[in-house]
Amino acid sequence: MKKISISIAMMAFFTLAIAFTSCKSKVSDADVKTAVETALKADPMAVNTMVSVEKGVATISGECKDDACKTHCADLVKGIKGVKEVVNNCTVTPPVVNSTDDALTMGLTDALKDNPGVTGSVDMGKIVLKGEIAKAKWAALKQMLDKLTPKGYNLDGLTIK
Repeated sequence: MKKISISIAMMAFFTLAIAFTSCKSKVSDADVKTAVETALKADPMAVNTMVSVEKGVATISGECKDDACKTHCADLVKGIKGVKEVVNNCTVTPPVVNSTDDALTMGLTDALKDNPGVTGSVDMGKIVLKGEIAKAKWAALKQMLDKLTPKGYNLDGLTIK
């Protein structure tokens, strides 16, 4: 009788052990992908990031404004349950340099050198002028500025006397 109760106890123990180990569920790649996508969409720095997951390896791609954003996206994904590794294929978008504005700024600086009462800048191809200028000098300055072929003028801050 004692052998039977020991046998029953042993079988119960093994049954429970098997049951507990089989209950340990693995997180599927689809579930990991869903969790990562949710986290990326919720973070303003990572909204332009996409992900694919295969065998727990999350590969992220998309455009980031700078290296800090790229690192942030990878760190965000690393913290998701089921992610074993992160491959960061995000690219950093280089800043937009407007060479037309640069050339226009140089020409503007040269045109304004004889007009100390006037300051100027370039904004999206338009010349922005501020200060005070005599009417006769304005005509000469305007001719010089027209040769630079700006997209337009903003003279709100300029007084012509």
